[in-house]
Amino acid sequence: MSESINKSPSQLERATLGGGCFWCLEAVYQQIQGVKTVVSGYAGGVIPNPSYEAVCTGTTGHAEIVDIEFDPRVISFRDLLEIFFVIHDPTTLNYQGNDHGTQYRSVIFTHSDEQFKIAQEVVRELEDSKIYRDPVVTQIEAAPIIYPAEDYHQNYFQEHPNQGYCAFVVAPKLEKFRTKFKSLIAPQYL
Repeated sequence: MSESINKSPSQLERATLGGGCFWCLEAVYQQIQGVKTVVSGYAGGVIPNPSYEAVCTGTTGHAEIVDIEFDPRVISFRDLLEIFFVIHDPTTLNYQGNDHGTQYRSVIFTHSDEQFKIAQEVVRELEDSKIYRDPVVTQIEAAPIIYPAEDYHQNYFQEHPNQGYCAFVVAPKLEKFRTKFKSLIAPQYL
């Protein structure tokens, strides 16, 4: 696992999001029209090529993320963020549900000045709308080097839908997405 994820064909864009366990985000974003790839990984830490075990200690500074390649002609970065803010709680610092630690923080790693601006706008709109009782604590940072997680983390929900965490945590988030954003679901998942 010495190779980072840093390339994207010119017609595609990248979005890198952390909002708790990457299995939840991956399961949702894989079902969206215009999304070409979703890779679970790690970003924002201080050591190269981190392992899952190291990231779980909370001492590496990495967040569990999904790195998404998408076609902006089909789905916008703003749409991806709107989904992001529905499927996780952006008001909890360093945890989602029972997952605690800095690796579970809410973070948007941007790949351009335009993405940075859009992320700030979406967060400001959420704050102004008062949808959440507590302040949004989602970090917005320029994308650092992004490392893919180990192979056994990729496509986790698809391969293990009956595993306990998947059944009780991932599946409800996926269902919430499917109910609220039905028009964005890729045809093969309808």
